Amino acid sequence: MPRGDGTGPPTGRGQRGGRMGGNRPGAGPSGNCVCPSCGEKVPHRRGTPCYDMNCPKCGTKMVRG
Repeated sequence: MPRGDGTGPPTGRGQRGGRMGGNRPGAGPSGNCVCPSCGEKVPHRRGTPCYDMNCPKCGTKMVRG
């Protein structure tokens, strides 16, 4: 039975990892943007979503990698 006082094992709530990490929007400031066409990787720039960047090699919209 859960105690409700913050001690003991987690109860399953809040276990999803939040917004940091993965390849979805809001994945955090670090990582790379990857071109889905040619595979070119560029460092992610804070404040600029990967899907707003064009690949420097072929011009395709980048995705989070």
